Amino acid sequence: TKTIIVGEAVVSTQSTGAAHAEKPITKTIIVGDKAKAILQRTMGDTFLATFNNVGKKPASFTDAINVAEEVLSHEADTVDIVYNKFINVVSYDSTTKPIPGVASIEANDAIYNYDEVDSEVLKCYQEFTLANIVYHSIREQECSEQSARMNAMENATRNAGEMIDKLTLAYNRTRQAVITRELIEIISGANALE
Repeated sequence: TKTIIVGEAVVSTQSTGAAHAEKPITKTIIVGDKAKAILQRTMGDTFLATFNNVGKKPASFTDAINVAEEVLSHEADTVDIVYNKFINVVSYDSTTKPIPGVASIEANDAIYNYDEVDSEVLKCYQEFTLANIVYHSIREQECSEQSARMNAMENATRNAGEMIDKLTLAYNRTRQAVITRELIEIISGANALE
């Protein structure tokens, strides 16, 4: 089985043959440096492949095609992709999306409306569908990451503003105490001279 991790997410495939009836074998394909770093210790033995430098620049469809080709190069009973789905600026949700296999594509009658379908067309359609789903999940992950960064920067700005206000108040109190003490010393000295 395979699992693809996109950014902070996972695509998984499971092989549940008769030899694996007790516990399905899950393998992973990692997309992104952060996901690899996070999952290396706990799931490192399940990695089939990793794609580095995908999240350092905006994702392209070529990146998604490379991931799709890697996924399809391995045999699996099921393939799932798990990614962070952008909901709104303050929230996102981890979502699992199943990837349709050739059998489910072949069973759909709508594919026969436009062209004569043979095994090569089904394979190309499956690869294109998988690449689209991977590209969509990468873009959703990027939106979730940007919203999390925006929230973090907003919170940091607010906290810095509160800290500046507290430090300004403390500075003003200290300055006022120094001025008051100096005035008391001047007045005391003037009274002593009289």
